[in-house]
Amino acid sequence: MKVQERFLHYVSMWTTSDDNSTTTPSSKRQLDLANMLRQELYTLGLEGVHVDQYGYVYGTLPATKGYENSPALGFLAHMDTSPECSGKDVKPQIIKNYDGSDIMLGETERNLLIPEFPHLASWVGRTVITTDGTTLLGADDKAGIAEIMTAIEIILENDIPHGKICVGFTVDEEIGSGAELFDLDRFGADYAYTVDGGLEGEIEYENFNAASAVVTIHGVNIHPGSAKDLMVNSMELAHEFHQLIPGLEKPQHTEGYEGFFHLTEMQGCVETSRMSYIIRDFDMNNFQRKKEYLQTTCTKLNEKYGNRKRFEVKIEDSYYNMKEKIEPCMWIIDSAIDACKKADVEPKVIPIRGGTDGARLSFRGLPCPNIGTGGAAFHGVCEHISVEGMEKTVGIIINLVENFRDHEK
Repeated sequence: MKVQERFLHYVSMWTTSDDNSTTTPSSKRQLDLANMLRQELYTLGLEGVHVDQYGYVYGTLPATKGYENSPALGFLAHMDTSPECSGKDVKPQIIKNYDGSDIMLGETERNLLIPEFPHLASWVGRTVITTDGTTLLGADDKAGIAEIMTAIEIILENDIPHGKICVGFTVDEEIGSGAELFDLDRFGADYAYTVDGGLEGEIEYENFNAASAVVTIHGVNIHPGSAKDLMVNSMELAHEFHQLIPGLEKPQHTEGYEGFFHLTEMQGCVETSRMSYIIRDFDMNNFQRKKEYLQTTCTKLNEKYGNRKRFEVKIEDSYYNMKEKIEPCMWIIDSAIDACKKADVEPKVIPIRGGTDGARLSFRGLPCPNIGTGGAAFHGVCEHISVEGMEKTVGIIINLVENFRDHEK
């Protein structure tokens, strides 16, 4: 089965995760894809094929005789799609022999403009897959699943010698819990790659340190007719707090290695308001500074308002920069660079302005950088990918298998 055919089949399945759920997987619909992938892996002939109680999918391709001492290589992708945009009833738009012009998204008023997505200029002649403007596409990360499955099929059909290959598909990556319960012993890899990045050839082993923060503001609600010198409007205090966040340390003003504070949600009334932030920074010292800044801001405002504890903040770390776990084994990055070159793809080592399952897994003992899938503009209706980009990524995966096969433990 070609990678395009697999991809279109996978995106037809609704697998949006639910960030309000307390179960794993967060949405039972992810199990529909998990069970289908289990059957597909079994049909391909992998061993130990299993869907566990949490919805994770596992499968192993034992080493070709003579390559048992090669490092066990893993490939992972996630089955869920972002809850930020509808993933139900996805209707892909397929544009063959793309001419390099702006792309209209179905019958909506949304479109892909070349100035906003300049890489499209290099996609002339490709087959481009977009949304119809009403949902996301699901290339994040069903493209990764399709690419891994297609690479495994090609390896088997062509009897390509290989070391042990471990395949894993995770749940709930988009809500930050995709790697928490993943069974590394069952997976069995020494090293792995998440196939969950952007354009083909991208290689990522640096990601944000990440935390979430909830600021709660306590006011005093008094009937407005008798509120003089008594009412304390928590929403006005919330506004005051947010105005103290450094203006240039917000997502819309940052790029590259620059971190940020990001207000993601706020709700309130006169009595109580809550503001949810995410904190991001590549540098651990700056990351700690940002968390301390929120604490200090609350302290100063409480002092301003008579030490009545009007402001309180709860901060929880989410994940850390995997760079420190990858640097001791940088040969796996060199191997990915070489795999791209062998596939006639220019490698581009860049930082992830986000996080992946690989970041969490790296801190659990499995070094796990990220490689691109060929897609762009994830999490929204502008999401798009090219068939040729997916095919290139399939080639990169196969080249990685060959590189690891020839590397001694």
